Amino acid sequence: MKIKKTKFKGLIIVIGIKHQDKRGYLRELSLEKLIKRKFKFQILSVSKKNVLRGLHFQVRKPQGKLISVLKGEIFDVAVDLRKNSKTYGKYFSIRLSEKNCTSVFIPPGFAHGFLTLKKENIVCYSCTEYRSPIDERSLKYNDPKIRIKWPVKKLNLSVKDKNAKSFDALFK
Repeated sequence: MKIKKTKFKGLIIVIGIKHQDKRGYLRELSLEKLIKRKFKFQILSVSKKNVLRGLHFQVRKPQGKLISVLKGEIFDVAVDLRKNSKTYGKYFSIRLSEKNCTSVFIPPGFAHGFLTLKKENIVCYSCTEYRSPIDERSLKYNDPKIRIKWPVKKLNLSVKDKNAKSFDALFK
């Protein structure tokens, strides 16, 4: 595995290795000593094409997340919500897929979401904190202040994500 830093402090790209033969393949998903984080629990998400999940975050006990695609492909987005950060209010995006064997670690203090790009998509989240429904918030995926360039126009959203709040409403 290789680690690649980004301009967002603490946000790293993890480039994995796929060991493949005629039977299939083996892929390492995480190595805590490289990422230097402990993960408390994992979530598995299964989604059809053009599903947008996010942008989600927790106000207390923010979660760091290692995002890996087990099947399919996603356009993954993280928005920096750390007020003292040089990249506050900016977003990072990357395509993750089972083929490119790439994962991303998003440190605590970011809103996170992804858009699915294939017919079937299976995404694994390894999280540094437990889920706390009372502390969950959603940032509007199409907030005009952040201006995320999503690769698809027609999106499938949950009611929660359709009713997400703007950056200004959340952080004024």
